[in-house]
Amino acid sequence: MECDDHDSAASATLARPREFETTSPSARRTEAIGYCLGRLLRLGDVLCVSGDLGAGKTVLSRGIGAGWGATTPLTSPTYNLVHEHERAGDKARLFHLDLYRVSGLQDAESLSIDEILDCGGLVIFEWPERILDSLPAERLWIDIMMRADDGRDLLFEARGDGYISLLNALRRALAIRR
Repeated sequence: MECDDHDSAASATLARPREFETTSPSARRTEAIGYCLGRLLRLGDVLCVSGDLGAGKTVLSRGIGAGWGATTPLTSPTYNLVHEHERAGDKARLFHLDLYRVSGLQDAESLSIDEILDCGGLVIFEWPERILDSLPAERLWIDIMMRADDGRDLLFEARGDGYISLLNALRRALAIRR
């Protein structure tokens, strides 16, 4: 999977310094975008992936895991809620949480989210809007919106200065010019 191999139908625009928007015409491209992002992530990064059912949250997350180097593919953790993955080279951990079935702060506490955030691994939340009060202030928020043509619009929002440099690196990795 190559980071600069983007479909000619895909388009990208620069909204504001803290935001980056791109269009993906296919699940394959969405996964490739995730792969590029995954290669840029550091331990301790927190990603919040939001979107309707079927929008492609797990497809993007699977690409992120592959780019990061997870030894097993990321799959939907809907029934287990939390999946933990390792990276082969350094045994670093990636936590992939699906919060669709979580109904509030009490449910979130039962998942030990504070402990997961404190362990220093990479964390990906699907359906993060269900636990907003439990999320760190600094994070990368990703909204995936379905299009009528079966494509997807992906809006990346840096919440915290450290994530602005991540967005800039992602723009470069996807060969996007100002």
